[in-house]
Amino acid sequence: RNKYSHTNLLNELRITPKDFNNYLRMNENTYLHLLSLVTPLIQKQNTVMRDAISPHERLTATLRFLATGRTYECLKYSTIISPQSLSTIIPETCEAIYTVLHEEYLKFPRTFNEWKNISLLFEEKWNFPHLLGAMDGKHVAITAPMGSGSEYYNYKKHHSMVLMAIVDAQYQFILCDFGTNGRVSDGGVLQNTKFFQMLQNNELNIPAEELVTNSSRHLPYVFVADDAFPLRSDIMKPFRQADLT
Repeated sequence: RNKYSHTNLLNELRITPKDFNNYLRMNENTYLHLLSLVTPLIQKQNTVMRDAISPHERLTATLRFLATGRTYECLKYSTIISPQSLSTIIPETCEAIYTVLHEEYLKFPRTFNEWKNISLLFEEKWNFPHLLGAMDGKHVAITAPMGSGSEYYNYKKHHSMVLMAIVDAQYQFILCDFGTNGRVSDGGVLQNTKFFQMLQNNELNIPAEELVTNSSRHLPYVFVADDAFPLRSDIMKPFRQADLT
């Protein structure tokens, strides 16, 4: 397998960091760190019949799948792993990645100080005071489940599920919610999330309205979104083009 798979290719790509990053969407140091974290969760035992597929091969196949969206049938040629095995390996490895990373990299703010720090970074980096996050939805194309009819059919004229996300000033995710059918608008998806329920019930520990830096005006802390989302005292969106002169 090593002779024909992307194992040898990765060894060559290490010579050119830019190519390595383009292939797996991360640099070599990040890859090796991630590999060390997930190895205990994805390593399998060799048997008398065959050697197990290594953690390195499992992680590389998964990252390539996530980077390109290629089918298992297509990936079998570069990984030298059967589509049947890939259909087990990739979900298992994704679960392992989530397990080892979510506490550090998908940590939702829960305290006044955590929200305050996000706001201060937005003001420092983007000159936008009292901003807590930028939210939007992304349609992820799918093959419609059998018998689903138009349930997943969206306004872009294909079937999808919606990823609802909020990012901080450095484009880092602080919230991801995935699974709503594509027929629902971004605003509708938001209203179905636990985040929105907590926002409505004032359970997020968001700072109260206060003075803006170097100003005499009191303003609330807000999230920003596009026109598909509801306008609220805690959600700001652009003026409608029709209302501009």
